[in-house]
Formats: sequence, structure tokens, C-alpha cells
Amino acid sequence: MAHVEPVGAASTIPAPATDLPRQRSAFDRDRWLTGAGVLLAVALLIVTVALPVGALVGQSFFDRAGAFVGLANFARYAENPALVRSAFNSVWLSVVSAVLCTGIAYVYAYGLTLSCMRGKGLLRAIALIPLLAPSLLPAISLVYLFGNQGVFKGWLGDVSIYGPLGIVLGSVFWTLPHALLILTTAMATSDGRLYEAAQTLGASRWRIFRTVTLPASRYGLIVAGMVVFVLVITDFGVPKVVGGQTGVLATDIYKQVVGQQNFQMGAVVGFVLLIPAVLSFLVERRVRRRQAAALSARATPHVPEPVPARDRALLAACVLIASCIVVMIGMAVFASLATYWPYKLTPSLKNYDFSNMDGGGWGSYFNSLRLAVCAALAGAIATFVSAYLVEKPRHFGLLREGLNLLANLPLAVPGLVLGVGYIFFFNSPSNPLRGLYGGLAILVICTVAHFFSVAHLTSLTALRQLDREYELVSESMGVPFWRTLWRVHLPVALPTVFNVAGYFFVNAMTTVSAVVFLYSPQTTLAAIAVLNMDDAGDVAPAAAMASLIMLTAAIGRGVFALAGRSTLARTQAGRNR
Repeated sequence: MAHVEPVGAASTIPAPATDLPRQRSAFDRDRWLTGAGVLLAVALLIVTVALPVGALVGQSFFDRAGAFVGLANFARYAENPALVRSAFNSVWLSVVSAVLCTGIAYVYAYGLTLSCMRGKGLLRAIALIPLLAPSLLPAISLVYLFGNQGVFKGWLGDVSIYGPLGIVLGSVFWTLPHALLILTTAMATSDGRLYEAAQTLGASRWRIFRTVTLPASRYGLIVAGMVVFVLVITDFGVPKVVGGQTGVLATDIYKQVVGQQNFQMGAVVGFVLLIPAVLSFLVERRVRRRQAAALSARATPHVPEPVPARDRALLAACVLIASCIVVMIGMAVFASLATYWPYKLTPSLKNYDFSNMDGGGWGSYFNSLRLAVCAALAGAIATFVSAYLVEKPRHFGLLREGLNLLANLPLAVPGLVLGVGYIFFFNSPSNPLRGLYGGLAILVICTVAHFFSVAHLTSLTALRQLDREYELVSESMGVPFWRTLWRVHLPVALPTVFNVAGYFFVNAMTTVSAVVFLYSPQTTLAAIAVLNMDDAGDVAPAAAMASLIMLTAAIGRGVFALAGRSTLARTQAGRNR
């Protein structure tokens, strides 16, 4: 009787000797192709991030004629009282904003994660709205609320909104969602066993907060504070609109480069701005590692119990904060619809007739839309490929570590510094890529490079969900790596790819700092148009353009989120059983 081989047994039979050279050849081919891919990715990141930053740093040691002058430019900077005062203003305003924003976000995050208050979903959604708006929008809202013709101009007495107060208020508003996301993540990982032990020992709620909640979230507090500090010290929009005579480093770079064409001093200011950003990045990385090491595999999620007095107090605080956010957003939208502020408040679309406004028209809006779509597609593909090359190949370990380091470098580079670096690098007569300067392509490249790190880390997290056994089985069967990538890795990571695309879309629509030095008359952007219209005195049209940017960002983010959710349902239905 003939022996019948069971179904599937063929996969356990060793490959014939004649197949071994072919499998070895395919393995070598895959290894060298992935190595070439890693080299190409490293080269692209060097060109788009490292070399522009290096060009800025190097330019600070040369004069206008191109002669090396050492630290002479820095000495001139130190001798200029206005520039030194700007550096001091940037630091203390950023510290104040970070402390206030982190404190407010902590209360809000505590209510969302560690209480039983009602309306958590709505309150969370409201708190994240500022992510969709450029930083110019809260500044414009402050003008309409507390400016010379503001609704509540009498509330501040003799204190002007044009100065430190306006910078702090506007900065706290637009950085609040960033701190909130970090703190809610930190508090959501609280170990329920510690709370149970404290309650069993009869500890009071205040003692539990001091000895359990606060220590468990201290790393999140530090990271949130550092992130807000960097965002504020490198922001250009808020101080440009409501800074008044208060100089900061971000506006100094703009004045030196655009206003005075003093690129060397602009490079010096950029170098100075790079120092606190890099230090904050290093501290944040160290804190994140310590936080990861503190997490226990045996930890259980904490389920909060209802405490009526606490929950009502937290609800009142969160409603107050959410109301301030709604007022800020609503005031900008209302001002954009008012016919003639403050004398004729009848709603109309007159302010949306951008073709008749100085500083930017509808062309700027459509340029931003094209930029956002291109950045979403290019950024999602580039970050997924970079994450794959870091995580999945088993060879060229040192080169892959270098790629991961370069992919994280943009986290430490402010957008303004990167933008000025692009001027020095891509506009150099000796650079063969000089033809990109002034076109839409350079804006796409700069935007993707600026926001690369967060998207790369997100894609890396998604790919790490897959066991390495997939690659080992594919190699043993002689399956090319690109087929495994297409059939296994991409379907699992596709929902994350769509979310990353939405991240790039929103940031490309709202960013100002990274592209304010790179646009041409043919490639003006919507966020730049807001800035130019405000400079021209067209504040209401500026509010209209900012509102349109926010609406477009919300729609784009929603489309990518729906695509990600639909893909998740189709490609990973088994995980939802």
C-alpha cells in the first residue's frame, strides 16, 4: 500500500541539496538589498537633516564674505543687549508656560484617567482641538478677546495682551494637547496593586495621591514639561502676533534672516536656540528610558472608584478648561464671520474673499492642501520603510542603529533651525540639489524631515508587534523579503500608516516655523498667509484663513482615521473576536 504524506508535511522535509544553493543565493540577495536600502535611508536623512543643521552651525563661524572668523559672531551676539534679552525672555517665558501648561494638563489628565467624572469622551475631544489649529489662531483670538478693540479689553486693566502675558496664554493654549497626551498615557499605566495596598493599609486619599499617584506619574510630568518647553521656545506664531515689543529667539531669527538679510547672525541665533532644544531632548530620552524600566510586567490596570466630591471638583475644573478652549476657538471663528469688527457683527463671508486681501489668496490655501497631501503620502511611506529597515533585517546592526539615531535626530532640531539650515544647504551654489529651492518639493522635504521622528517611532512600535518568526520562516522557505513585507508586515501596520499620514497632513497644514524661510511667491502657504495678513492689518481675514486651516485639518485627519479604522477591520478582523 502506497504511503500517503499528510497535508502540510512537506514544510517539515529538508530541502533537497539542489535547492540549497538557490536558497543561499536568495538569502544573500535579500541581505544585500536590505543593506542597500539602509544605506539609502541613512544618506537621505543625512542630506535632509544632518547636513542642513551642520550648514547652519558652520555658517555661524563665518562672516558675510565667507571668511572664517571663529567666535567673533558669538561675541557680537553677546555684546548686543537686545539679542541677549531675547534669549533671557525665551527661557523664562518657556519655563512659565511649561509649568502652567503641565499643571493644567495634569488636572485634566487626572480627571480623564483616575476619576469617574462624566463626559470624559467629549472633554477629551475638546482638549485635542488645538492640535488642528496653527499656533497663530490662539494669538489672533487673544487679540479679539483682550486687544485694543477686544470684547474683554477692560478685564486686564493696565496690563497689555501684547507682551509676556499674551505669549504665555497663547503658548499654554496650543501646547496643552501635547502635554495632555503624555500625561494621560503615563497615568493610564498606573499599577492598580499599589492603590489596593494603600487602601488596605488605611491610607487617606491625599496620602495615596502623594505616595502613589504622584510618584507613578512624575516621569510623565518631567517629559510633558520638557516637550512644552521646547515647543514654546521654538514657536514663531504666538510671539509674532501678540509678542509686541517682547523679543524672543524665534522672532529674532526671522528678523535677522528675513528683515535684515543677516544670515550669519541668524545662524548664531539658531545655534543658540538649538542648545536648549538638544538639552531638553537628552533629558527627555533619559527620563523615558527610566520610565520604561520602571514598568512591571505584573502590573494590573487601576480601575478608579467613584468619589462624588472629587469627581464633581474635577468635572468643574475640566469643564472650565474646556470652556476656555471653546471660547478661544469660537472667538476666532466668530471674528472671521463678522462683517466689520467691532462695529458691524452681522455674519458674512466677506473675510473669506482671500483674493482681495494682502498677504495671501486662495492660491496659498491650495498650495497648503497640495503640501499636506504630498507630505502625508511621502511621510507615511518614508517612515514605514525606515522603521522596517531598523526593525526587521537581521544584518548590518551597526548601520541600522545609525539609521535609528538619524531618524530620531529631528526631535532635537527646532523647525526654525531646520528652515534656516535649508537656506544655507540647499541654496548653496555648490549644491547640485539647488534646483529644489523655491519650489513645492523643498517644502515637502522640509515638512517630512521636521516631523519625521514621531512618525518613525510610531511605525516602529507597530512593526514590533510582529514576531521575528515570520522573517525566519520566510527565509527558510526562500520567500523574498519584499513578499513578506507586502503580505505580512504592511497589512498589520497599514492602520498605523494611515494614522501617520493623518499626522503629517495636520502638521503640514498648520506648521509655520519650518517653512517660513523657504516659500516663494508661487508657493505661499495658508499658515504663512495668516502671518502676512496679520502683518498687513487684515486680522479678520487672518482669522478666517486660520479657521479654514483648522477645518481642513479636521476633515483630513478624520478621513485618514476612517481609512485606518476600515483597514484595521478588514486586515485584522481576527484580533477583534
